[in-house]
Amino acid sequence: MSFAGLMVVAFGIDALLGWPAGLFARIRHPVVWLGTLIAALETRLNGGAPLRRRAAGALTAVVVLTAALLPALLVQAALPAGWIGIVLGGVCAWPLLAVRSMHDHVAAVARPLAAGNLPAARRAVAMIVGRDPERLDEAGLARAALESLAENSSDGIVAPLFWGLIGGLPGIAAYKAVNTMDSMIGHRNARYEDFGKAAARLDDLVNLIPARLTGLLFALASGRMRTALRVMARDAAQHRSPNAGWPEAALAGALPARLSGPRAYGDRVSEEPWVNGGAPDPGPQTLWRGLALYRRTMALCALILLGLALI
Repeated sequence: MSFAGLMVVAFGIDALLGWPAGLFARIRHPVVWLGTLIAALETRLNGGAPLRRRAAGALTAVVVLTAALLPALLVQAALPAGWIGIVLGGVCAWPLLAVRSMHDHVAAVARPLAAGNLPAARRAVAMIVGRDPERLDEAGLARAALESLAENSSDGIVAPLFWGLIGGLPGIAAYKAVNTMDSMIGHRNARYEDFGKAAARLDDLVNLIPARLTGLLFALASGRMRTALRVMARDAAQHRSPNAGWPEAALAGALPARLSGPRAYGDRVSEEPWVNGGAPDPGPQTLWRGLALYRRTMALCALILLGLALI
Protein backbone atom coordinates (compact mmCIF):
# COMPACT_ATOMS: atom_id res chain seq x y z
CA MET A 1 0.00 0.00 0.00
CA SER A 2 1.18 3.54 -0.77
CA PHE A 3 1.51 5.25 2.61
CA ALA A 4 2.18 8.51 0.74
CA GLY A 5 -1.14 8.16 -1.09
CA LEU A 6 -2.87 7.46 2.21
CA MET A 7 -1.38 10.67 3.67
CA VAL A 8 -2.42 12.66 0.58
CA VAL A 9 -6.04 11.63 1.14
CA ALA A 10 -5.91 12.38 4.87
CA PHE A 11 -4.25 15.76 4.28
CA GLY A 12 -6.75 16.76 1.59
CA ILE A 13 -9.81 15.86 3.65
CA ASP A 14 -8.55 17.66 6.72
CA ALA A 15 -7.51 20.77 4.79
CA LEU A 16 -11.01 20.98 3.32
CA LEU A 17 -13.15 19.94 6.30
CA GLY A 18 -11.16 19.98 9.50
CA TRP A 19 -13.06 17.97 12.11
CA PRO A 20 -16.71 19.10 11.79
CA ALA A 21 -18.45 20.24 14.97
CA GLY A 22 -21.38 17.91 14.30
CA LEU A 23 -19.06 14.93 14.08
CA PHE A 24 -17.29 16.00 17.27
CA ALA A 25 -20.62 16.28 19.07
CA ARG A 26 -21.59 12.75 18.01
CA ILE A 27 -18.39 10.76 18.45
CA ARG A 28 -15.92 13.28 19.93
CA HIS A 29 -12.42 12.75 18.47
CA PRO A 30 -9.75 10.02 18.58
CA VAL A 31 -7.42 12.31 20.54
CA VAL A 32 -10.20 12.81 23.09
CA TRP A 33 -10.57 9.03 23.35
CA LEU A 34 -6.84 8.71 24.00
CA GLY A 35 -7.02 11.57 26.49
CA THR A 36 -9.77 9.83 28.44
CA LEU A 37 -7.62 6.70 28.73
CA ILE A 38 -4.54 8.69 29.76
CA ALA A 39 -6.49 10.64 32.39
CA ALA A 40 -7.96 7.43 33.84
CA LEU A 41 -4.55 5.76 34.07
CA GLU A 42 -2.95 8.84 35.57
CA THR A 43 -5.64 9.15 38.23
CA ARG A 44 -5.25 5.51 39.21
CA LEU A 45 -1.46 5.09 38.95
CA ASN A 46 0.20 8.44 39.68
CA GLY A 47 1.14 8.16 43.33
CA GLY A 48 3.82 7.04 45.74
CA ALA A 49 7.58 7.50 45.68
CA PRO A 50 9.33 9.06 42.63
CA LEU A 51 10.67 5.71 41.38
CA ARG A 52 7.20 4.18 41.56
CA ARG A 53 5.76 7.16 39.69
CA ARG A 54 8.31 6.74 36.91
CA ALA A 55 7.55 3.04 36.57
CA ALA A 56 3.81 3.75 36.54
CA GLY A 57 4.33 6.43 33.89
CA ALA A 58 6.30 4.00 31.72
CA LEU A 59 3.53 1.42 32.10
CA THR A 60 0.98 4.08 31.12
CA ALA A 61 2.98 4.84 27.97
CA VAL A 62 3.01 1.15 27.01
CA VAL A 63 -0.74 0.77 27.61
CA VAL A 64 -1.66 3.90 25.65
CA LEU A 65 0.64 3.04 22.76
CA THR A 66 -0.83 -0.46 22.61
CA ALA A 67 -4.37 0.95 22.66
CA ALA A 68 -3.51 3.15 19.68
CA LEU A 69 -1.41 0.68 17.72
CA LEU A 70 -3.54 -2.48 17.84
CA PRO A 71 -6.69 -1.03 16.19
CA ALA A 72 -4.53 0.75 13.60
CA LEU A 73 -2.69 -2.48 12.75
CA LEU A 74 -5.96 -4.40 12.45
CA VAL A 75 -7.60 -1.75 10.27
CA GLN A 76 -4.57 -1.47 7.98
CA ALA A 77 -4.40 -5.25 7.60
CA ALA A 78 -8.09 -5.32 6.63
CA LEU A 79 -7.85 -2.59 3.97
CA PRO A 80 -8.37 -3.78 0.39
CA ALA A 81 -5.61 -3.39 -2.16
CA GLY A 82 -5.50 -0.54 -4.66
CA TRP A 83 -6.97 2.92 -4.59
CA ILE A 84 -10.01 1.88 -2.53
CA GLY A 85 -7.74 0.82 0.32
CA ILE A 86 -5.75 4.06 0.03
CA VAL A 87 -8.91 6.16 0.21
CA LEU A 88 -10.32 4.20 3.16
CA GLY A 89 -6.97 4.35 4.95
CA GLY A 90 -6.77 8.10 4.32
CA VAL A 91 -10.22 8.56 5.83
CA CYS A 92 -9.05 6.66 8.93
CA ALA A 93 -5.92 8.83 9.19
CA TRP A 94 -7.81 12.09 8.61
CA PRO A 95 -8.70 12.79 12.28
CA LEU A 96 -5.04 12.54 13.26
CA LEU A 97 -4.06 15.68 11.34
CA ALA A 98 -4.81 19.29 12.29
CA VAL A 99 -4.29 21.26 9.07
CA ARG A 100 -7.58 23.17 9.11
CA SER A 101 -8.06 23.49 12.87
CA MET A 102 -4.58 24.98 13.39
CA HIS A 103 -5.32 27.74 10.89
CA ASP A 104 -8.78 28.36 12.34
CA HIS A 105 -7.55 28.61 15.93
CA VAL A 106 -4.85 31.15 15.08
CA ALA A 107 -7.20 33.14 12.83
CA ALA A 108 -9.60 33.29 15.78
CA VAL A 109 -6.88 35.20 17.65
CA ALA A 110 -5.90 37.39 14.70
CA ARG A 111 -9.39 38.74 13.99
CA PRO A 112 -10.17 40.29 17.40
CA LEU A 113 -6.54 41.36 17.81
CA ALA A 114 -6.71 43.33 14.54
CA ALA A 115 -9.95 44.92 15.76
CA GLY A 116 -8.35 45.96 19.05
CA ASN A 117 -10.57 43.61 21.07
CA LEU A 118 -7.98 42.26 23.51
CA PRO A 119 -10.46 40.41 25.80
CA ALA A 120 -11.76 38.37 22.84
CA ALA A 121 -8.19 37.75 21.63
CA ARG A 122 -7.25 36.54 25.12
CA ARG A 123 -10.18 34.11 25.16
CA ALA A 124 -9.12 32.77 21.77
CA VAL A 125 -5.45 32.42 22.67
CA ALA A 126 -6.37 30.55 25.87
CA MET A 127 -7.64 27.74 23.60
CA ILE A 128 -4.17 27.07 22.17
CA VAL A 129 -1.56 27.99 24.83
CA GLY A 130 -1.02 27.14 28.49
CA ARG A 131 0.20 30.52 29.73
CA ASP A 132 -1.97 33.08 31.52
CA PRO A 133 -3.63 35.18 28.76
CA GLU A 134 -4.75 37.91 31.19
CA ARG A 135 -1.14 39.08 31.47
CA LEU A 136 -0.63 39.34 27.72
CA ASP A 137 -0.70 42.65 25.84
CA GLU A 138 -1.15 42.94 22.07
CA ALA A 139 2.42 41.83 21.31
CA GLY A 140 2.19 39.01 23.86
CA LEU A 141 -1.02 37.70 22.33
CA ALA A 142 0.42 37.79 18.80
CA ARG A 143 3.60 36.12 20.05
CA ALA A 144 1.69 33.33 21.83
CA ALA A 145 -0.40 32.61 18.72
CA LEU A 146 2.65 32.56 16.44
CA GLU A 147 4.56 30.24 18.77
CA SER A 148 1.57 27.89 18.85
CA LEU A 149 1.35 28.06 15.05
CA ALA A 150 5.03 27.13 14.73
CA GLU A 151 5.08 24.33 17.30
CA ASN A 152 1.78 22.79 16.26
CA SER A 153 2.68 22.88 12.58
CA SER A 154 5.24 20.29 13.60
CA ASP A 155 3.27 18.40 16.26
CA GLY A 156 -0.10 18.51 14.52
CA ILE A 157 0.83 18.17 10.86
CA VAL A 158 4.43 17.51 9.79
CA ALA A 159 5.23 14.92 12.48
CA PRO A 160 2.02 12.87 11.97
CA LEU A 161 2.63 12.96 8.21
CA PHE A 162 6.26 11.91 8.70
CA TRP A 163 5.34 8.90 10.82
CA GLY A 164 2.39 8.10 8.57
CA LEU A 165 4.73 8.01 5.57
CA ILE A 166 6.98 5.59 7.44
CA GLY A 167 4.38 3.36 9.09
CA GLY A 168 0.97 4.08 7.60
CA LEU A 169 -1.95 4.01 10.03
CA PRO A 170 0.07 2.42 12.87
CA GLY A 171 2.78 5.04 12.44
CA ILE A 172 0.47 8.04 12.62
CA ALA A 173 -1.62 6.50 15.42
CA ALA A 174 1.46 5.75 17.55
CA TYR A 175 2.73 9.29 17.04
CA LYS A 176 -0.57 10.84 18.14
CA ALA A 177 -0.61 8.62 21.21
CA VAL A 178 2.86 9.80 22.23
CA ASN A 179 2.10 13.45 21.51
CA THR A 180 -1.19 13.35 23.41
CA MET A 181 0.53 11.78 26.41
CA ASP A 182 3.18 14.49 26.36
CA SER A 183 0.59 17.27 26.18
CA MET A 184 -1.28 15.84 29.17
CA ILE A 185 1.37 14.41 31.49
CA GLY A 186 4.74 15.49 30.10
CA HIS A 187 4.98 18.62 32.25
CA ARG A 188 7.79 19.58 34.59
CA ASN A 189 5.87 20.15 37.79
CA ALA A 190 5.34 18.34 41.07
CA ARG A 191 2.48 16.22 39.76
CA TYR A 192 3.98 15.07 36.46
CA GLU A 193 7.78 15.40 36.70
CA ASP A 194 8.25 11.69 37.45
CA PHE A 195 5.04 10.15 36.13
CA GLY A 196 5.31 11.89 32.76
CA LYS A 197 9.04 11.41 32.21
CA ALA A 198 8.67 8.43 29.85
CA ALA A 199 6.04 10.25 27.78
CA ALA A 200 8.14 13.42 27.59
CA ARG A 201 11.25 11.53 26.51
CA LEU A 202 9.32 9.60 23.87
CA ASP A 203 7.85 12.84 22.54
CA ASP A 204 11.30 14.43 22.31
CA LEU A 205 12.51 11.42 20.33
CA VAL A 206 9.64 11.13 17.83
CA ASN A 207 9.71 14.88 17.11
CA LEU A 208 13.47 15.11 16.62
CA ILE A 209 13.38 14.91 12.80
CA PRO A 210 9.90 16.38 12.13
CA ALA A 211 10.61 19.58 14.08
CA ARG A 212 13.69 20.29 11.99
CA LEU A 213 11.81 19.44 8.80
CA THR A 214 9.08 21.90 9.78
CA GLY A 215 11.65 24.66 10.25
CA LEU A 216 13.10 23.87 6.83
CA LEU A 217 9.64 23.91 5.23
CA PHE A 218 8.86 27.31 6.78
CA ALA A 219 12.16 28.64 5.43
CA LEU A 220 11.57 27.22 1.94
CA ALA A 221 8.06 28.70 1.75
CA SER A 222 8.96 32.07 3.24
CA GLY A 223 10.73 33.95 0.45
CA ARG A 224 13.34 34.81 3.10
CA MET A 225 14.99 31.41 3.17
CA ARG A 226 18.53 32.48 4.06
CA THR A 227 17.41 34.71 6.92
CA ALA A 228 15.01 32.07 8.29
CA LEU A 229 17.71 29.39 8.13
CA ARG A 230 20.27 31.68 9.78
CA VAL A 231 17.96 32.49 12.69
CA MET A 232 17.01 28.83 13.04
CA ALA A 233 20.65 27.73 13.16
CA ARG A 234 21.53 30.45 15.67
CA ASP A 235 18.56 30.44 18.07
CA ALA A 236 16.82 27.04 17.94
CA ALA A 237 19.13 25.41 20.48
CA GLN A 238 18.50 28.21 23.01
CA HIS A 239 14.82 27.29 23.24
CA ARG A 240 13.47 25.54 26.34
CA SER A 241 12.36 22.63 24.14
CA PRO A 242 14.83 20.48 22.20
CA ASN A 243 12.43 20.47 19.24
CA ALA A 244 9.97 23.38 19.32
CA GLY A 245 12.73 25.95 18.84
CA TRP A 246 13.41 24.83 15.27
CA PRO A 247 10.07 25.73 13.63
CA GLU A 248 9.68 28.69 15.99
CA ALA A 249 13.06 30.17 15.09
CA ALA A 250 12.46 29.63 11.38
CA LEU A 251 9.09 31.38 11.62
CA ALA A 252 10.60 34.22 13.66
CA GLY A 253 13.30 34.78 11.04
CA ALA A 254 10.87 34.57 8.14
CA LEU A 255 8.35 37.14 9.39
CA PRO A 256 10.53 38.75 11.01
CA ALA A 257 9.49 38.97 14.69
CA ARG A 258 10.93 38.20 18.09
CA LEU A 259 9.30 35.23 19.80
CA SER A 260 9.61 33.25 23.04
CA GLY A 261 11.08 35.31 25.91
CA PRO A 262 9.66 35.52 29.46
CA ARG A 263 6.16 34.13 29.98
CA ALA A 264 3.75 33.59 32.89
CA TYR A 265 2.20 30.24 33.83
CA GLY A 266 -0.23 30.84 36.68
CA ASP A 267 1.75 32.50 39.48
CA ARG A 268 5.12 31.46 38.00
CA VAL A 269 7.15 33.54 35.53
CA SER A 270 9.50 31.55 33.30
CA GLU A 271 12.51 33.57 32.15
CA GLU A 272 13.11 32.24 28.66
CA PRO A 273 15.60 33.66 26.12
CA TRP A 274 14.31 35.50 23.09
CA VAL A 275 14.22 33.86 19.67
CA ASN A 276 15.30 36.36 17.00
CA GLY A 277 15.64 38.91 19.79
CA GLY A 278 16.79 41.77 17.54
CA ALA A 279 13.52 41.74 15.54
CA PRO A 280 10.45 43.84 16.38
CA ASP A 281 7.60 42.59 18.53
CA PRO A 282 4.79 40.99 16.51
CA GLY A 283 1.39 42.62 16.08
CA PRO A 284 -1.86 41.79 14.28
CA GLN A 285 -0.34 42.21 10.82
CA THR A 286 2.55 39.93 11.77
CA LEU A 287 0.01 37.32 12.78
CA TRP A 288 -1.73 37.56 9.40
CA ARG A 289 1.66 37.21 7.67
CA GLY A 290 2.33 34.16 9.81
CA LEU A 291 -0.94 32.59 8.67
CA ALA A 292 -0.11 33.37 5.03
CA LEU A 293 3.25 31.65 5.49
CA TYR A 294 1.50 28.71 7.15
CA ARG A 295 -0.78 28.34 4.09
CA ARG A 296 2.20 28.39 1.74
CA THR A 297 4.00 25.84 3.90
CA MET A 298 0.97 23.55 3.85
CA ALA A 299 0.79 23.90 0.07
CA LEU A 300 4.46 22.88 -0.10
CA CYS A 301 3.68 19.87 2.13
CA ALA A 302 0.86 18.87 -0.20
CA LEU A 303 3.13 19.07 -3.24
CA ILE A 304 5.79 16.93 -1.54
CA LEU A 305 3.19 14.34 -0.56
CA LEU A 306 1.82 14.23 -4.10
CA GLY A 307 5.31 13.80 -5.49
CA LEU A 308 6.03 10.94 -3.10
CA ALA A 309 2.69 9.31 -3.94
CA LEU A 310 3.46 9.43 -7.66
CA ILE A 311 6.94 7.90 -7.35
